[in-house]
Amino acid sequence: MQFLDLVFWNNTVLDYIVFIGALLLGAALIFVLGRAVLRRIAAYTEKTQSPYGELVRVGVKRYLLPVAYFTLFYNCTRMLTLNSHLGNIVGTLSTLFAVIMASIFLSSLATLFLAKLGKGKLDQNSLAMRWLIRITKGVIWGIALILFLDNIGVKITSLVAGLGIGGVALAFAAQNVLTDIFCFFTIFFDKPFEIGDFIISGDHMGTVEHIGVKTTRLRALGGEQLVVSNTDLTGSRIRNYKTMQQRRVIFTLGVTYDTPNEKLQAIPDMIKKIIESTEDTTFSRTHFASFGTYSLNIEVVYFVLTSDFDRYMDINQRVNLAIKQGFEQLGVKFAFPTSIVQMQPGSTLFPE
Repeated sequence: MQFLDLVFWNNTVLDYIVFIGALLLGAALIFVLGRAVLRRIAAYTEKTQSPYGELVRVGVKRYLLPVAYFTLFYNCTRMLTLNSHLGNIVGTLSTLFAVIMASIFLSSLATLFLAKLGKGKLDQNSLAMRWLIRITKGVIWGIALILFLDNIGVKITSLVAGLGIGGVALAFAAQNVLTDIFCFFTIFFDKPFEIGDFIISGDHMGTVEHIGVKTTRLRALGGEQLVVSNTDLTGSRIRNYKTMQQRRVIFTLGVTYDTPNEKLQAIPDMIKKIIESTEDTTFSRTHFASFGTYSLNIEVVYFVLTSDFDRYMDINQRVNLAIKQGFEQLGVKFAFPTSIVQMQPGSTLFPE
């Protein structure tokens, strides 16, 4: 028993045996309980098909069990008499472990939240998601570093003040770039347009090919690529044609003044039948609208039930050809600008 009373570094051999025994027993208990809890969670998830069961299982395995093991180790060290230097090391390691685990947990939680926020949009905006996750993780780990340094006695007041001044100077220097970046996040969250949309913004028009951190690239109708800053896009009115469900078509036909009344009355019904018999169209109205300078004006309004421009032009062409054919069958002539010169009796075309 004298061996158990021997003292090494302020602790007896018995103290070390108790420390090791408590550590091994506690670790075995945590291992057994952890395995049991993980099996119960897996069984519950398989039974209920809960989407959160796997998240809970991963959380227990990745965060709860390591915290439990380290808490066991920390409490077991309190059974020993540690000198001030060793005690400081243990305290610093405990603080570091707590800060790291909290940072990892918060980073994972933020990543999960942002992934759910961008669900269904991740493929088209993966760059935005990656930047959001990186910035969020950077903020979390930056705060964690400051808290750790403060807890171990490092004076961080001057460091924080220096970072604040440097941040303000950097913000002023990169003001335009930061504005474009914030506009990029505005586009991501507000979704005024997506990749593949045809948009018109001021003098710019084209199909969106890429939404970058600073610029958005459009494929113009002429085939060239337009690179527009995100600030210009978010600061102007945007016309997005992808969301258009139908196109309103309005035009005026002019017929000559010598058109008989019975033919003039037959024109609206003829145009109505043409539009109603055309696929993907909805007839609105046709009226003898006004007396023009050289024509009788008939106004036609109908809707094309598609947002595809090529399809719209095909339908518009079909309707126009059918109307022209109908006018020819009725014997109605289209009006064009004409002038009538009346000669007075006795006048000559070329006076002397």
